[in-house]
Amino acid sequence: MKKITTILAVIVFTMVPGRAQNKKAKQMEKHITNPWKWQDERSYVQAVEVKQPAGTLYVSGQAAVNADGTSSTGDMKSQIVLALENLEKVITQAGYELNGIVRLNIYTTSAAELWPHFSLFQDWTSRHGIKQASTLIEVQSLFETLKIEFEATVVK
Repeated sequence: MKKITTILAVIVFTMVPGRAQNKKAKQMEKHITNPWKWQDERSYVQAVEVKQPAGTLYVSGQAAVNADGTSSTGDMKSQIVLALENLEKVITQAGYELNGIVRLNIYTTSAAELWPHFSLFQDWTSRHGIKQASTLIEVQSLFETLKIEFEATVVK
């Protein structure tokens, strides 16, 4: 009788991990909160709640820095384009998707120079299905000749 109990115990314990493996992995959920509609025209949301993320990526501010490490001396428009390209490269190379961006802060040395080209940012977020919380901050200066920097939090 003792041998049968031992054998049953071994069978039960070896089956438990198999059960755990058969459970479906929980999917990440994003819930957007927008009490108003006016922010829709500005390409951001008031809040993003994330449940069950498989991972979170905190991306340092990405600016218009060339592949060789030199800072761009270009105008605001060209710096926005290069900074967004750099942001995209870091996120995708880390194995995340752009539509997983939940927070995207913008630092600029001149909001006045940014506004005429803000549609570049809006088109980029729209094209990638990004709905993020954002803060725009005008700062006295950024590194060297840089005019804009994008800092992101991405989930998957």
